[in-house]
Amino acid sequence: MTTVLDSGPAIPDEIAQGVMLAESHTDEKVFYSAYRWLRQNKPVGLARLDGFDPIWLVTKHADIMAVEKQPDLFTSSVENPILNDQASDAFIRSINNGTIRAIDMVVYMDPPEHTKMRNVTAQWFMPRNLRTFEDRIRGLAREAVDKLMASDGQVDIVTDFALRFPLHVIMTLLGVPEEDEPRMLKLTQELFGGNDPERQREEVKFAPDVAARMWMAAVQDFYAYFSGLSGHRRSHPKDDLLSLIANAKVDGEYLAEELCNGYYLAIATAGHDTTSSTISGALHAFAEFPDQLDKVRADPSLISSLVDECIRWVAPVKHFMRAASRDTELRGQEIKSGDRLMLCYPSGNRDEDVFENPDAFDIARKPNKHISFGYGPHMCLGQHVAKIELRILFEELLPRLKSVELIGDPKLAQANFVGGLTKLPVRFTKA
Repeated sequence: MTTVLDSGPAIPDEIAQGVMLAESHTDEKVFYSAYRWLRQNKPVGLARLDGFDPIWLVTKHADIMAVEKQPDLFTSSVENPILNDQASDAFIRSINNGTIRAIDMVVYMDPPEHTKMRNVTAQWFMPRNLRTFEDRIRGLAREAVDKLMASDGQVDIVTDFALRFPLHVIMTLLGVPEEDEPRMLKLTQELFGGNDPERQREEVKFAPDVAARMWMAAVQDFYAYFSGLSGHRRSHPKDDLLSLIANAKVDGEYLAEELCNGYYLAIATAGHDTTSSTISGALHAFAEFPDQLDKVRADPSLISSLVDECIRWVAPVKHFMRAASRDTELRGQEIKSGDRLMLCYPSGNRDEDVFENPDAFDIARKPNKHISFGYGPHMCLGQHVAKIELRILFEELLPRLKSVELIGDPKLAQANFVGGLTKLPVRFTKA
């Protein structure tokens, strides 16, 4: 049993490993128990693991929000906003003129640049605009549910159901042809799965900086796909996000190709992977908490709160990193200029000070102040798309689903940034 250190902010290595290492995220008991220990003992604690920069782990809901709403104090652009080991960060700098900004994407930006780039699509992602796409999304949801119900009831929910629907939705909205969706899925899994041996490319899997090499290889393949699309969409615009971004102007100028490509990549990856993880996590929760499935089937008005509870429960984005721009203090700890902080969203979503009985899946939870989408200026642009997709999918699925039971061991991705179930064998009973 790990004991609390009497002085200083240092975190025991075994606890830090449970949060920071990708392999720890293959076992919920490991990382959730590490989060719980940190909240109770060192909610803002300093991890010093071999091969990593010193990292402050921020695990309480209020502290994560405090960091998120101060982008001038806790920056995204100076250090890597995604946790990598030192070897991987060094590789990225070595091929990127000494900077860590590997992609021209909003997660690597601070205001005012972040604000300008976010505003390119901010109105499109508002619920008022997204309502115009609901019929299209419902049609895709119905197709997915029909296909599931046509099976014999024994499926891998991840590969046979959860991956397909959100991928098809976001690619339809983005403007990527359906025949290219498998390519987008494979590249997304490689981008987020750089630490997962099952997703690593043979040519890089034994490199000490494999995570960064996987990341950059996937980025380059995405850019090869999207290269030239902006020019084509400017002369031949369609009713899709590719055309909106290609024709957007900031300070009176079209976006440079690298900025367009960064936007396309962000939507083509985070726009479906997090939602598919939430769907498979929801079905897993129904198998573990069958009374909650019965409750929402009996009262479909609970679907909206079910959506929020699924997002809280799964928390597919495990962290973002920030760097202090000046000396400051957080929960009594002295944070020095240049110090790096890891915002642990799944921990914030299980914070006992905010959520009653946080380790229970409760579809009627009110209020549900989860922070799975982040908080403040960097709050996820696509959150409303995700909520609409999930609501519509549950509206189509739940009247036809009576029960779910596990018939094999679930498997989680070996990923400490974005990830969820990669395998969920179940038997379901049709209503």
